[in-house]
This record gives sequence, C-alpha cells and structure tokens, in this order.
Amino acid sequence: MKKFLKIFAFSALFFAGASIFAKDEKTQPDTYDYDITVTSIKGVGAPYISGNYIVFTAKNDCRSVGLAVDFENYKTIHQFHLHKTYDSEGEVTDSWFFYLLEKPRNTETISYRLIIDGLWTTDPSNPETAYDYKNGLLLSSFTLPPDTKIFTENTGSGLTHFVCLAKSGQTIRLGGTFTNWDSWIYEMKETREGVYEIDLPLPSGTYYYSYYTGITSFIDETNPLRGYSADGRVVSCINVD
Repeated sequence: MKKFLKIFAFSALFFAGASIFAKDEKTQPDTYDYDITVTSIKGVGAPYISGNYIVFTAKNDCRSVGLAVDFENYKTIHQFHLHKTYDSEGEVTDSWFFYLLEKPRNTETISYRLIIDGLWTTDPSNPETAYDYKNGLLLSSFTLPPDTKIFTENTGSGLTHFVCLAKSGQTIRLGGTFTNWDSWIYEMKETREGVYEIDLPLPSGTYYYSYYTGITSFIDETNPLRGYSADGRVVSCINVD
C-alpha cells in the first residue's frame, strides 16, 4: 500500500509539473517581431512604424540617449540601445542608437523629447515639432498612420472586438482556444477595404488565437501580445477581464 501511495504521489507531482511547464511555455514571450525590426533598421532618420513598434534612432556621437513620451507624462526614460554593423572581416562599418516603442493605443499623435547625455532636447532627426504652451517647451512630434488606430480589444460591453488587417477581398476566419482551434466556426466581415472585424462574447480569461485564410494561419498584427500554441506555433494572445 505504501509503495502504491509513493508511486501515486510521484505521478501526481510529475503531471502537475508537466502542466505547469505547458502553461509557462504558452506564455513565453516571443521576440521574433522585435528581432526582425531591429535587423531592418538601416540607419538614423525620423521615427517610423514597423510592425507593432515605433522605431526611434539617433547618431552614435554621444554616450547615451533616452526617450520620454507624453502619454507617460515624461516620467519614464527609455534608454536607447547601440547597434553596430560589421563587414566580412568583423570590422565595424557603422553604428547608431535605437529604441523600439510599442505603439500606444487610442493615440493619434505622440509628443516626446530625447535625453542626450543628460540634456533634454528635441529629436534632431525629426522635423515634426509641437509647442507645449503650458510648460513653454518645444517638443518633437510623431503622428501615427490611420490604420494603427484600429486594433483588437475588449470593448467593455461583454464583447471582444477582433480586427485583422489584410489584403482586401479575402475570406478571413478566426480560431483559437475558445473554438478548440477550429477555424471554420467564425468568419470575419470586411468592414472597409483591408479591414476585417468580428465581435465575440468571451468570458473572463486568457485566450490564444490566430487568423486564417485557406489553410494558412497568421498572427494579429494589431495586437502585440504573443504566445505559443500546443504544437509550437506563435499565436496571438488576449486577456479578457
């Protein structure tokens, strides 16, 4: 009997550990988009959108560069990273500072300042500026393209609003853990050219999902949260309150 209880306890512990591992694996952050965006930066210039990020760059002619933005009340300084390019012999050919800022939601224009070697200043690579009359400061400004204001979100009315940005005229479907990964239950509606939408009544919880066209699945580019499916695919994730 004691031997049986020991085997049972070991088995329970083993399967509990496997369950925890699977949970951790699903919520493991995916850095693929970030890494691809970093390698796509070609040099210093005005800010621009790449995937889920706003790309900021600065010349490598100082010790440090930071970024402070208006929607954080300039309370957080995001430190830039140094990027170097090399030739075939391993010699440095160029270098610059960069920072990738996740696109804020419900925001049309961002005002910001750079902190270069401790001095607050406008972005010398960005001609767009805005004047803060309250504090008497000249700020750098960046206007987000219209399609970045359309995104998957909880509407607060018991519905989760899914958005897919894709080529117009396709049949786009939605599948995830809420359909047991059956992608043939929900077909999205093209509400305007290249924008597909659907509302689902999802109870509170964390869900993983993908969009589908034919047999091809792809992530939600309007939602930066990622996870892994049971078969190891990178999928989108949303938390419903």
